[in-house]
Amino acid sequence: MVDAIDDMKGQNVVVLEVGSLTAETDFMVVATGTSNRHVRSIVDHISEVAKKAGRSVRGIEGRETNEWVLVDLGDVVAHVMQADARTFYELERLWEKLDDVETTV
Repeated sequence: MVDAIDDMKGQNVVVLEVGSLTAETDFMVVATGTSNRHVRSIVDHISEVAKKAGRSVRGIEGRETNEWVLVDLGDVVAHVMQADARTFYELERLWEKLDDVETTV
């Protein structure tokens, strides 16, 4: 998936291993697109690459505005966001905090 994002010039790609923190997925990939068109293009390419690789796309959410689009591939979930949304929600920081809580409990 990271290669698919790189193909479309996605920015600031971060891969988070979250399998020990949630049963929903093993990895989250967070990337930035420069506009709603760019986000849509990245998401479309992720979907195409996954399907060509024989993987099923379980769902895509957020296409209405393309400010933050989630692509669910099961063991990997991608969050493709415009810069303002990414800065506001700070997903990487959220998961880092959960990781800190998990390791101290």
